[in-house]
Amino acid sequence: MTTIQHAPSAVRIGPTVSRAEAPPNRRRGGDIRVLLSPTSVGSTAGFMGTLTLEPGEIVTEHWHPYSEEFLYCQSGDVLVTLNGEERRLTAESAVHIPIGVKHRIVNDSTTTAFFVFLCGPLAPRPELGHVDTELPPGVR
Repeated sequence: MTTIQHAPSAVRIGPTVSRAEAPPNRRRGGDIRVLLSPTSVGSTAGFMGTLTLEPGEIVTEHWHPYSEEFLYCQSGDVLVTLNGEERRLTAESAVHIPIGVKHRIVNDSTTTAFFVFLCGPLAPRPELGHVDTELPPGVR
């Protein structure tokens, strides 16, 4: 058996990040918490976080011009709309959202839904990461 030796890395290893310490972002709906990002850990390829959607909550429609998104539903049952196509995303299932695909998430069930998401590659600047196509919840 061959053992592969790797050269020691001079790269700084970022901190461990607790979800409880990550501030919630409710601008697009739900409780979105970015855990691993360029700001929190110095990542250069993407960012990762969680989404909690209570019954009746939505994440408004938007799309990513630079990033694809990987969305894993750990618990719950929601309706996801991808470029107008509706589909169910249930507990322990995942969906890939390619660059440029409009997406919206609606918790139309009676239970809380919890997700883990990853987006990458990063946009050149954070403000270029999302394009909203729907007004935020409560703004009509």
